Amino acid sequence: MPTFDIVSEVDKQEVRNAVDQVNKEVNTRFDFKGSDARVEQADYQLTMFADDEFKLEQVSDILMAKLTKRNVDVRCLDKGQIEKISGNKVKQVVTVKTGLETELAKKIVKYIKDSKLKVQASIQGDVVRVSGAKKDVLQETIQLIKKTIDNFPLQFQNFRD
Repeated sequence: MPTFDIVSEVDKQEVRNAVDQVNKEVNTRFDFKGSDARVEQADYQLTMFADDEFKLEQVSDILMAKLTKRNVDVRCLDKGQIEKISGNKVKQVVTVKTGLETELAKKIVKYIKDSKLKVQASIQGDVVRVSGAKKDVLQETIQLIKKTIDNFPLQFQNFRD
């Protein structure tokens, strides 16, 4: 029985490379001279530091550009509140979301069931497995999901006959 998985994954190494590039660029740019602007990474949690909110926004823009260049979908980023630390310095925590949250997984299963396509969808952890009798129906399901879920990056993996 043909199956495939709907997942949401981010390449951790590409995120690390993008963070390194951001820090290099911030260190060499003239408008950041003498500033404490930087990005630190702890697993899938990025922390941006800057001297003020304007510079923090610039660091954020550089980070988005570098992630995009490295094929990391920026829709998986969840920005936290801007927090003031000592003096005028600020920081912001950005979380890189991986895996399907149960709410989104339930929404995907509901879309598939409402479409009346002859496939079965089941939630298995942070993956939605879709199985059907024919490959063509599975490909129609992929097109349906691509059209309906456009606010979160999804990948379709393990397509098997």
